[in-house]
Order: sequence, then C-alpha cells, then structure tokens
Amino acid sequence: MSEHLRRVTRALLSVSDKTGLIEFARALVDHGVELVSTGGTAKAIAAAGLKVRDVSELTGFPEMMDGRVKTLHPKVHGGLLAIRDNAEHANAMKAHDIAPIDLLVVNLYPFEATVEKRAGFEECIENIDIGGPAMIRAAAKNHDDVAVIVEAHDYQAVLDELAANAGATTLSLRRRLAAKAYARTAAYDAAISNWFAAALKTEAPDFRAFGGRLIQALRYGENPHQTAAFYRTPDHRAGVATARQLQGRELSYNNINDTDAAYECLAEFDPTRTAACVIVKHANPCGVAEASDLVGAYRKALACDSTSAYGGIVALNRTLDADAARAITEIFTEVIIAPDATDEAIGIIGKRRNLRLLLAGDLPDPRAPGLTAKTVAGGMLVQSRDNAVVEHMTFKVATRRAPNDAELRDLRFAFRVAKHVKSNTIVYAKDLATVGIGAGQMSRVDSARIAARKAQAAAVEAKLSEPMTRGSVVASDAFFPFADGLLVAIEAGATAVIQPGGSVRDDEVIKAADDHGIAMVFTGIRHFRH
Repeated sequence: MSEHLRRVTRALLSVSDKTGLIEFARALVDHGVELVSTGGTAKAIAAAGLKVRDVSELTGFPEMMDGRVKTLHPKVHGGLLAIRDNAEHANAMKAHDIAPIDLLVVNLYPFEATVEKRAGFEECIENIDIGGPAMIRAAAKNHDDVAVIVEAHDYQAVLDELAANAGATTLSLRRRLAAKAYARTAAYDAAISNWFAAALKTEAPDFRAFGGRLIQALRYGENPHQTAAFYRTPDHRAGVATARQLQGRELSYNNINDTDAAYECLAEFDPTRTAACVIVKHANPCGVAEASDLVGAYRKALACDSTSAYGGIVALNRTLDADAARAITEIFTEVIIAPDATDEAIGIIGKRRNLRLLLAGDLPDPRAPGLTAKTVAGGMLVQSRDNAVVEHMTFKVATRRAPNDAELRDLRFAFRVAKHVKSNTIVYAKDLATVGIGAGQMSRVDSARIAARKAQAAAVEAKLSEPMTRGSVVASDAFFPFADGLLVAIEAGATAVIQPGGSVRDDEVIKAADDHGIAMVFTGIRHFRH
C-alpha cells in the first residue's frame, strides 16, 4: 500500500472530553495547522491563547436550536467529503467557497455516561449526538484524504506522523482511524437503540445491535488456536469487566469467563447478611458456602470438592482480609475477586506472583434487568437476564411434610446456587454449604448420582464417617421429569427438596417424596443455564 501522504492544513475540533485537547491543539498550530472549532471546544482553545476560527465563520450560520444545528452544513461536510484529486469535486469546492478539512477531531456527547447516571428521558435524548456522528462518518468515508480522531488516545499517533512526514499523515494510519471511527459510531448507535428499547419496553426490536469498548486483547480464546478480545459494554455491571487487577498474570479468556460465573453466583448472597464464598472451575461452582466470616465460608466451600477447587476461581462478597487470604493461598488458585481487600491481605496475596487479584468495588445486583446474548450459526439469541431471586419467590409445599426452619434455610441457599450451575443441575446443601454438585448432564438422574459420588469422595478425603449428603437438602434447577432422580437424592440422604415443579408427572414425584417422608417445595421458577 502506497503511503499516499496527505498534508494537514486545516483541522476541525469538536469534543465533549477535553482531555489532552489544549496540548494537541498547540502541537497542531506548531505544524502550521489552522484550527476550526465549535462551542465549548472553541472557547477552551481560545482561552489557552491559541488562534481558533469558530465554525459559524466557516458556514456563515450561527449555532442555533440550543446547539443542535451547527456543523450540519455543506461547508463542513463538503470540506470533509471532497475527493482532493477529483476535478469535479475541486471545481465544486471553488464555486461554493468550500475549504478542505484535512483532520477531524470529534468525541461524541456522553450518551452512555448520561444513561449510566440514570438521567431522565429528556436529558438522555439531549445527549444523543447528531452532528458528531455525521461528521465522523463523512471523514471516515473520505479517509483517502482525511484523518479522523474519535478519542484522545490517538492524538499522539497523529502527531508522530505529522512530525515524521513534514505535517502529513499516511494512508495506513488514516485507514486504521477510519475503521475505529465507524466502530465507535456503531457502538454509540447500539447504546442508543438498546436504551430506547428498554425505555419503551420493546422486548423484541426489529433490529438489535451490541457494542463495546476494548478492555484487553487476549493472548488466545477458549483454546490456543482461537483469537479473542475482551470488551466493556455500556451497562457497566459491576464485576470482572469493571474490576481493578492489582497483581498477577494477564487474564485469559477462560479466567474472565470463570471469574464472571463466580462473581455472578456470589451476588446472590447479601454481604450485610452473611459472608459468602464461591469457588468455580470451568464456569461451574464446585463449592459455595456462607459463614460468619470469609475464612469460614472459604473452608466450607473448599470442603465440597477440594480436588476441583485446585486451579479454580475464588469469589468473596466482602473485603478480603488476611485470614481468608492465608487460607486461599494454601492451594493453587488462578484468580481471587472481591469488592475490596485490606492492605495486609494484598501483601499476603502479593507473595504469590502469578495469582491474579481483582477488586470489583461492588457486587452486581442479581435483581437488575439486563440482556444476555449468544451467537448461533447465522444469528444471535438475545434474552433478558435471569434476575429471579429466592427472596421474591413464593414456595408451595407439595408434600404432606413441610420443611422445618433449618431445612428451609438450606433450601433457599441451595436454590441460589442451582441458578448458577450448568443444566441439568443438582445441588446438595447442608448448614449453608454445598456438599455435592452435579452439573451439565444430559439427564437429571445422572446429575444427582454424580453429586452424590462427589460427596462420598469428599467424605473419604476428610475422613468422615458418612457423606455430608446425609441430612442434606437438594435443589434441582428444573422439575424432576420422573421420580428416579429424586430417589437417588433420597438414597444419598436428602431430607428436603426444592424444585420448580410443573412436570406432567409431579404427582408421581410427590408420592415418592411422601413415601419416604421427604419435604418438598415448588418454586414455580426454573433456572436453566446452558
């Protein structure tokens, strides 16, 4: 590709984010570039003592309609879109006194930030940029002649080229900037359209788009032969995408996926009520527990399946303290994520150089609305987030015996966990800790058997006289289609069951529970997770 140098003689700057603006404008002036600007941007440049021409001088029209109309004018768009080597375009510029604009610097009205602060409908509407995207798209289309910058991060790259090429930019840079510009306007429009759909309660809009800002280019994807990158979306849900990484190696695709699974599960446990710990391996919880403190919760969670916990992700719902940090570092752990950490805990973790420590600042709200998306061949599945929580469910006792208070407490706990385990799901719990988890099986009875076998293995490792499933409760993410899965749980020692109900064979399952003196409650809510 030819360098196809284009000298920058005139730049139009219109930015909502003034970061680095004055330094950049001063450097452009040093290269002999004439500055044209709008509104607050022009005032900021002039206040710095730099000569700047207001866009109204260029167009012959004042800004009007509260600034809604200022750059939508042929003298702006003609200056951006004119092909410099096209004689017809050159003649039109001369005939209509249109001056070329060789560099456009625009960052858009802060629509995403306005939505994030929960502004009212009209304020959000006023923060939808019109002229900015129009200019960006025009400049990007004409990138053979025009360079376009949509964020301050790219100021230096342009200045470096101006210095290296006697005030000119290369085609390779202009193409990269154009590609980024179109991606930015696409993400901006996606944020607006999704906000509109939510505001109007449109569950299935005719068109759906998602956009995000690059957080990190990843070394590879789920497997080494796959490429991957990590993006932040406009909803700013607290978690791995918003967390600070204090130490450790770069997060991998699988680290990020597993950490998200752990932290979303953890969000079910209110830190003002209890300390909680979730240990995840390959996107499934392998141990979850509540206790009076984090170290107690961690040790109870670890006891569920210490083999799977090796090399896993640990999520905590309170500030990581020194006692919990010491316990967690007794075995190899990939990632720890918590809202915060004490200085002492950070020091302890710091001795494990490869252990990643993420501080998210807050927990995501499990009740908050939102969307999830999954690609399929030739399409995309979009659904609302599963924001059903136990506290909002009405339990219906289906059996002759109702659960006692201790069983009911553990049933609530187990169903919280079951929501975050891959289907088909069976979770045994006792004393606010998982004691056996069966995940992702093709039949529910197999999940029940696997969970029971894991509990038996854990009992052998801990030198217990019997598995912790004796006297436990059991949760199923969906109804039992037959009594066989329930019978496996009863054989494992479960005394109470929580499940959605709704099977055509509910009567058969209820009879099996009654025959064995088991309590069972229906939630009416299913938690499939695929």
